[in-house]
Amino acid sequence: MPHIWCPGCGHGIVLQAIVRAIHELGIDTEKTVIVSGIGCSARAPGYLHFDTLHTTHGRAIAFATGIKLAKPELNVIVITGDGDAAAIGGNHLIHAARRNLDITVICFNNNIYGMTSGQYSPLTPQGSYATTSPYGMLEKPFDLCNLVMGAGGTFAARSTTYHARQLTNVIKEAISHKGFAFVDALSQCPTYFGRRNKLRTPLDMMNWFKDRAVPVNAWEKLSPEEREDKFPIGVLKKTQATELTEVYKELIQQLQQRGGE
Repeated sequence: MPHIWCPGCGHGIVLQAIVRAIHELGIDTEKTVIVSGIGCSARAPGYLHFDTLHTTHGRAIAFATGIKLAKPELNVIVITGDGDAAAIGGNHLIHAARRNLDITVICFNNNIYGMTSGQYSPLTPQGSYATTSPYGMLEKPFDLCNLVMGAGGTFAARSTTYHARQLTNVIKEAISHKGFAFVDALSQCPTYFGRRNKLRTPLDMMNWFKDRAVPVNAWEKLSPEEREDKFPIGVLKKTQATELTEVYKELIQQLQQRGGE
């Protein structure tokens, strides 16, 4: 299938995982809306047979919030990138998690701005090279799963394009979860991130994921020193809490009753 992504880009693997998850769950495509912002990941909905919105940079979650509040019966899935979600759209991510809005956000995380020639993003690993960090990234990156969990999101998970079957499974769990669900999907960008960081082939980058990913159960047993240059994969948080559309519906019913008095 013709697409916009570079040869070896991992975004097709993430998109396939989303499609497989929806298919395996048996979700009605007529009741599913997929929303994206701007960036390499944002082109994904254009290849899908759903109602989709290609919105402005960083505002996909804001659009998704409006959809879910207006039609809470819909399944709303946001496809976003690391720049779209963590930089210009960071506040929307934080507050959607805080509200525990029942949407699923899947971050196609390639650690770089791929569409605009390889600038660093808030998720670029410290020390990594980009067009805007020619001497290495000085800043520490966000851990978006930790950010979402700290803000009040009730589901957070991480996987990679190397762990494609697991990625499908955590996306299934995220979509099925009642409340705000976030999936950090690590995806290779050989064109910009890989080329500048001595990971020139897609296989090099996928092996980089394999060597650093630690299943969450094993991660909990590691010391801080052993966790250096590694990251946990799997479901990191899954809890239940009051969901925003339910509270919103209750308020509407209360106001309608008052109007009839």
